[in-house]
Amino acid sequence: MKLTNHSISTEPRLTSLSHGGGCGCKIAPAVLSEILKGVPQLPFPKELLVGIETSDDAAVYQINESQAIVATTDFFMPIVDDPFDFGKIAATNAISDIYAMGGTPLFALALVGMPIKVLSNATIARILEGGAEACRGAGIPIAGGHTIDSVEPIYGLVAIGIIDPKQVKSNAAAKPGDALILGKPLGVGILSAALKKDLLSPEGYQEMIFNTTKLNSAGPDLAKLAGVHALTDVTGFGLAGHTLELARGSQCTALVNWSKVPLLSQVKELAEQDIITGASERNWHSYGNDVSLPKDFTKAQHALLTDPQTSGGLLVSCDQDAVQDVLEIFKRHGFPDARVIGQMSEKQEKPLVLSN
Repeated sequence: MKLTNHSISTEPRLTSLSHGGGCGCKIAPAVLSEILKGVPQLPFPKELLVGIETSDDAAVYQINESQAIVATTDFFMPIVDDPFDFGKIAATNAISDIYAMGGTPLFALALVGMPIKVLSNATIARILEGGAEACRGAGIPIAGGHTIDSVEPIYGLVAIGIIDPKQVKSNAAAKPGDALILGKPLGVGILSAALKKDLLSPEGYQEMIFNTTKLNSAGPDLAKLAGVHALTDVTGFGLAGHTLELARGSQCTALVNWSKVPLLSQVKELAEQDIITGASERNWHSYGNDVSLPKDFTKAQHALLTDPQTSGGLLVSCDQDAVQDVLEIFKRHGFPDARVIGQMSEKQEKPLVLSN
């Protein structure tokens, strides 16, 4: 495939080439469910420890008594205009699903779709360099991949990891009484919407890049704690969507105290100015009937609850006795904003209940 060589300075902004950026371009949960329900499934072998049943973060396939393969894929259109940052964010996001199962990454394959008549060799190369930098941070090689000429820029990874089967942490094993802990602050989708409208400050951009390129490397250490029952990461369906997946899969109800949820520094004010993504509304239409909100819940809070997170934080369900150990692991891996945001309860009428 021959790539063009025109100057980067004459190229359009990366975000102008995509109809939705980052995990905000995921198909809405309700639409995805409708698509998948008619797709026939082969019987799952017993070695497949985690499949598609609970919309978990990755597949887990046991190969012997002490080893299982963790496999996942993730890709999307640009969430930022800097090609290196875009590549690094996309790769970090893909690797996160290995960490969210408690696994250790082994290697990755690159997924690359680029409009070769619009973007230069240099720009495409910078996207791939950003992805390689994220993989370097995770200690893994990009061992291959596939490229196509596409209308919109698309980049991501197939990520492969390994885990002891006894330490697999799915999103379907939370228990009533567990504490819920979130590893990263929310608001990436709102910051990306502000960026697209030229309303994001330089400080806000740097905060966004730091948050989205921070590897969720705490996952394997969290998986080793007996008191940690369930793990997932918060991405395109927002905090509400991924908490709902955890609650439904575990046959529990999640009780979230909104005042405890960590937020990126500028997002509350931006949300109050109605700077939000279209994906936020699509998310709510998909699962809003399963969420109980307090009467004084504001429109801005609503937007943040459903805000699509790109490379978002780990969400942990653990014994109350394990809370300090979990927070210490997060701190050791460089997540100072990790917070207890609620707890799991016996199954109630709604699987997610918010309080202020």
